[in-house]
Amino acid sequence: MRTKQELTEDIRRDRRAALVVNARSRRGRQLYADAHARLVAAGFELLGAYAVDRPGELEKSLTAALAHRPDLLVAGGGDGTISTAGRMLAHRDVALGLLPLGTTNNFARTVGILPDLDEAVATLVDGKVIDVDLGIAGDMPFTNHVGAGLSAEIMINVPSRLKRVIGRIAYPITALGLLTRHRPLRVTVRAEGQEIVFTTHQVYVANGGFHAGRPITADAHADDRLLVAYPVGGASKLELIRETARNALTGHRRTLRDQPFLAVGELWLDTDRPAHVEVDGEPCGATPLRVAVDANALRIMAPPGTPDH
Repeated sequence: MRTKQELTEDIRRDRRAALVVNARSRRGRQLYADAHARLVAAGFELLGAYAVDRPGELEKSLTAALAHRPDLLVAGGGDGTISTAGRMLAHRDVALGLLPLGTTNNFARTVGILPDLDEAVATLVDGKVIDVDLGIAGDMPFTNHVGAGLSAEIMINVPSRLKRVIGRIAYPITALGLLTRHRPLRVTVRAEGQEIVFTTHQVYVANGGFHAGRPITADAHADDRLLVAYPVGGASKLELIRETARNALTGHRRTLRDQPFLAVGELWLDTDRPAHVEVDGEPCGATPLRVAVDANALRIMAPPGTPDH
């Protein structure tokens, strides 16, 4: 395994890359050709390039891309695409390059890459390799978050066409329709010898620093060996709506020391009835669930000056 500096130097010198774009994501189909052209113009030798436009083909395309043995695998799409790529690149001598083409782009924002194709390509050209943590939900690695409760119901029920047409607004529209019949959960979190019990419609466990395109807290990120568990409101549906709005508006001013955040390296999440779970926006099983940190598991290309712990 090369050092991060050695891998950075090899990427900058040889520009050996592979490209995989989820063309089913909100902007993927429009931007695949543009991304391909910009990478070639920037001097990258694309050993393989794949536009994924059918369900179930993403992992096959990523496997095919890795078979070319690139130094850099560039993945374009939303958080689900990036999470899948991150899972497949864990503990490998390949850096993940991010083209944030999705709806919220939480993980890209966490590592300082904004949803702008020019800036993303500039990071691939001039950036550096860092390593960040992955979370592990059961046996499923993830980049950004686990959600149990209403968010998982939303991911299962949100119409894909609506998401492509109106973007992130599709989620609250779907949520309002589901909320009228959603029952709150009695949630138990066990971590570091303590047991915390609360009632809520929604609980998250985050590895990254953003959710729904907004900061979770000012000091949450993906390179601190910590997970951040937090409910969104209590048993009241009105409180859920109020806390969702508060989180979106004030996350950048809050810290991990504030209520209701719990920052730990491992936890067990249980509910009074089995609750659907979503991992980085994709349905993935149900509670009970163990969630842990896989420290420094993923190498990515980040902007110059990005802290690396």
